[in-house]
Amino acid sequence: MDEVELRQLRCLVAIVDEGSFTDAAIALGVSQAAVSRTLAALERALGVRLLRRTSRAVTPTAAGLRVVARARRVLADVAGLVQEAGSGHNLLRIGYAWSAVGRHTVAFQRGWAAACPGTDLQLVRVNTASAGLAEGICDLAVVRRPVEDRRFDSALVGLERRLCALAADDPLARRRTVRLADLTGRILLVDRRTGTTTPELWPPESRPAVEETHDVDDWLTAIGAGRAVGVTAESTANQYPRPGVVYRPVRDAERVAVRLAWWRDDPHPAQQAVLELLSDLYRSG
Repeated sequence: MDEVELRQLRCLVAIVDEGSFTDAAIALGVSQAAVSRTLAALERALGVRLLRRTSRAVTPTAAGLRVVARARRVLADVAGLVQEAGSGHNLLRIGYAWSAVGRHTVAFQRGWAAACPGTDLQLVRVNTASAGLAEGICDLAVVRRPVEDRRFDSALVGLERRLCALAADDPLARRRTVRLADLTGRILLVDRRTGTTTPELWPPESRPAVEETHDVDDWLTAIGAGRAVGVTAESTANQYPRPGVVYRPVRDAERVAVRLAWWRDDPHPAQQAVLELLSDLYRSG
């Protein structure tokens, strides 16, 4: 594998796309002899014949078709890597698990576009404990659990009420608010990886039965069917209204802390600007 080089893959793709060694050499800006040598080196490295040459055409072999398809993907991935690395910090990816910043999401997107038009903002839903930060999927993350990984720093941006999600025909849905004790004896759906609700919210003698889920759509489907209830941050209700599901404040539950997290040793240059904008939105809201 150490003998396969990107230039060889580019050469193979150019020959197939251009239809001849001569035209591939023109497209690549090299000599026809160089194209022939590069293709021969690739075939030796892979141990298979990739192209058939006749006086009229050059066509891929069966193995060649497979290699060309994979080569296109490899070259596209490399091009994307180069573009991302070379773009500086023109792209800001913010991860979140179940909900972004709830009712502040649209205001945040528009506020960011107005304040920082040179940096594109992408909100990415990643259902992991770090909301994609540890996986390298995002640059910053909105999390609603304490950040215990010492690789990351975090700061509080706001607080959200805890709401109970119920089927619309549940007797508790007729109330304006509910208490934690009202849910004793119910089945509570929780996401232990990313969720804000655990049985420890209840006293040991009155904890509800627990079932696990890992997806907000599955969570809502089960609740709408009346099979279970859920307790979640207010942002979930803002981001995921669902026919057949109602949300009621849990009046005796502590609020959920919303934090912005980032890599301790490599914070994105926009980290402070995001922190200030989100804090202002939660404070004014």
